[in-house]
This record gives sequence, C-alpha cells and structure tokens, in this order.
Amino acid sequence: MASTILVADDHPLFREALRGAVQRVLPDVQLREAEDVDALYALVDAEPDADLLLLDLNMPGAQGFSALVHLRALHPQLPIVMVSAREEPAVMRRALDHGAMGFIPKSADAATLGEAITRVLDGDRWAPAAASAAPAASADEHDAAQRVRDLTPQQFRVLQMLGEGLLNKQIGYELGVSEATIKAHMTAILRKLGASNRTQAVLVAGRLALDPGAVKPQPEEGE
Repeated sequence: MASTILVADDHPLFREALRGAVQRVLPDVQLREAEDVDALYALVDAEPDADLLLLDLNMPGAQGFSALVHLRALHPQLPIVMVSAREEPAVMRRALDHGAMGFIPKSADAATLGEAITRVLDGDRWAPAAASAAPAASADEHDAAQRVRDLTPQQFRVLQMLGEGLLNKQIGYELGVSEATIKAHMTAILRKLGASNRTQAVLVAGRLALDPGAVKPQPEEGE
C-alpha cells in the first residue's frame, strides 16, 4: 500500500524540491500539500491515516514549536518530521524533545532526505548527530508545552493570533465569530495556561518560540 505523506511549507519552490526528493525514494507515494497553517490543520484532519508529516519549522502562523506541540496532542498517531533552515543543534534537540520523530535541515542533500524519511517510516527517529549532544529543552519549556496541549483547536488559533498582536475584535473578524465569543475563548485560554492576563499568556506560549527572548508583551484590553 502506497504511503501518504503530508508536506507543509509556505515556499512553493521548496515544496517542489521536497516533492521530487520524496518521489525518488517512494515512487508510489501519495503527496498532499499545505502552504499555510489553516490549510495544514484542515489537511491533517482530512488525512487521519497519513504516514508522515513534513512540517516547516518557520511556517507563518506556526510560532516556534507550538504547532508541533498542538498537532502532537491532536494527532498522536501521526509521525512529524521538522524541516528547517535553522540548523543549530539546540533547535533540533528542542524539536525532538517536543515530540518530533525527526529533524531534516533544508541544506540536506536528496540522499540524506531519503534516508531520514525511510528511517522514520520504519518507526525510528532521525536527526543530525549534533542534535543529541545539545542541551535538552528546559523544564519551563516542557511545562508550557503541557499547558498548550490542553487547548482546543479554536483556542489555539486565538492564542496564535494573540501572539501576533491582534486584539479581540480583530481575532473575531478573522475567525468569523463575535467579540464575545473571543472573550470566552480568552477566559478559557488564560485558565488553561495559568495566566492572569494576555501578556502572561503570550509569554507562556513564547517559551516555545524559536527565540524566546524576542517575544514581546502584548497590549492589554478589556477582557
């Protein structure tokens, strides 16, 4: 039976290169693609029996490792391999610590990519050797991941938009729901994250950012 592999990356040229590399290793593969986060979540829901997800770490709207954590909570049966131009050993190690089955640098050649995909499809993990020597994700980061896992898909989307600096009214407009509904989501998000306001919520989620120190507090508004 042919494997089904999902590819999520916002760069068409890289998706094309990845598609070609995968097809050389698995000629009969069924490939499904997503170019943004909303399409990614819809794709994963539509393909519950997919064999593998190749996920770009820097996809817009998928801040840091939060999308990985969220997808692992919703679809624990789906192996996820992160693909990224960020090749620092610590970044690779954090991805593995948050449940990725592999980490493929975008600089990898086709043979390396093929080896990584084959190993993960066989049930193994794969990452460059440098990843194992890097320090593990911190206890604070694991705590933040555990809290984010408790969010529903809609609450997670609200949190992501909050992290982008949107206000409740703007989030409601983007999601096609009332501001009152967003306020209700915010109340649940703050409770699940153990936060007392929007800034704390963003900072908790920010522990999963690629560069946590760059996360800036958001303006408060009436809850």
